[in-house]
Amino acid sequence: MNRTAVATIAGFLIFSTGAMAQVEQPSQITVQGTALVAKDTTSDSGLSRQQTKSGGFLVGYSYQLSQWAGLEGNYGYTRNIQNYSGSFGQSGIQSDIHELTGSFVFHIPAGIRHVRPYALAGAGALIFDPTDRSVGNGIERQTKAAFVYGGGINFDVTRNFGVRTEYRGLVYNVPDFTQSSLHLDKVTHLAQPSVGFFFRF
Repeated sequence: MNRTAVATIAGFLIFSTGAMAQVEQPSQITVQGTALVAKDTTSDSGLSRQQTKSGGFLVGYSYQLSQWAGLEGNYGYTRNIQNYSGSFGQSGIQSDIHELTGSFVFHIPAGIRHVRPYALAGAGALIFDPTDRSVGNGIERQTKAAFVYGGGINFDVTRNFGVRTEYRGLVYNVPDFTQSSLHLDKVTHLAQPSVGFFFRF
């Protein structure tokens, strides 16, 4: 093992030890109700896609490394319909959407007691799972990589419990469920405002 690797590992351990000492309750579990609103998308060939608005939930675990930095992982779920229209006519595909993301969290000093704002950025995947995959229709489950960004505020109600409000935006390629006739080759945006509760420990 060379000197650079040793120095890197030592620096990480020192930083981690110091960070853990600075945060009294570094772990947090969140449960949130969400609304999902996707941007309509149209390709150069005239094929368009609209996604119905829907509600869902988002659960997560975060670990605060220091007073200003942390990591967070989330799982979200909703069900809605992807509507496509083009030269073939119209087609609607109902699907479950599973959201898996990991983010870096920047904790912003607010100077207000019991109020903890933050910003986040990260990446993950959206899994589009059709509710009807009958033999012969060719519709298949599809996973799309996603970039996630956002921010919110944690309001401490007690030492271990509080309320969270958050906005997340996800950027990803429009799904086509492996069907060439539904392929737009376009990037779209999903807005995901939410509110819920957290437990710190």
